[in-house]
Amino acid sequence: MAAENLDTVFINGEFLPSKEAKVSAFDRGFIFGDGIYEVVPVINSRLVDREGFWHRFERSLDQIELKLPYDKEKFEEILYEIISRNALKEGGIYMQITRGAAPRDFYFIENLTPSVFIFCYEASVIDNPLAKSGIAIVSVPDIRWKRRDIKSVSLLAQCYAKNEAHKKGAYEGFMVEDGYVTEGCSSSAFIIKDKTLITKPLSNEILPGIRRKKLLNLAREVGLKVEQRKFSMQEVYDADEAFISAATLILLPVIKADGKLINGGRIGEFAPKLRELYAKDMLKEAGL
Repeated sequence: MAAENLDTVFINGEFLPSKEAKVSAFDRGFIFGDGIYEVVPVINSRLVDREGFWHRFERSLDQIELKLPYDKEKFEEILYEIISRNALKEGGIYMQITRGAAPRDFYFIENLTPSVFIFCYEASVIDNPLAKSGIAIVSVPDIRWKRRDIKSVSLLAQCYAKNEAHKKGAYEGFMVEDGYVTEGCSSSAFIIKDKTLITKPLSNEILPGIRRKKLLNLAREVGLKVEQRKFSMQEVYDADEAFISAATLILLPVIKADGKLINGGRIGEFAPKLRELYAKDMLKEAGL
């Protein structure tokens, strides 16, 4: 079930009811997908994974030569004002920055005023029931562009892939390119085999997942070795465990892939341990 968006949003300097929020029809985000976005978990009405968010957010902006029209302190004030106005306790906050409105030209037009849009939504981050039941995934072709390390608002390829997974009754898709898994349609992808956590190494072929980085560090705490390398769907089928990670999901175990049961369709030993450690760190950052 989709998360419920809360009513008050921020758009270009104003806090408004969502029905009153408007953007120019000539906004380059609308016409070209010329912009970037981020999603940050919120727990106890506080931003968590804040450091990782800022690192990736600023990197994506820099990669497309776009400048956030606020300093960090002011921007966080806006984020917290949205959280406060919506009385959000737990969920996520979404923000996107586009190059702004301009005549339709393909090159990056300079000296535009960027468009800034922010909203938030409720979600069960810590006690997601799917963490206990596990999820099913299917493999889908990876048809995206070659700069997947940028968190671009241009998500048509991911929407197409996710829709294909949805039509097959799966929660998520593992995207496959040249015979190997890149990542999930909207998540990072992992397998565990012989007490080794395996995930694709960072490059322009995948998004540098914030949860991914932290989970690799936590792996050693639960007795796992780490290998950053390519893996195939056959390795997913044969894995001891598999899981995905994303902003407001933390970690969800995969118990079925392309109709094949992983670990007999049972959640394994390590995914719950990793999720518990991650959740504890989130709660600590949230002051709980």
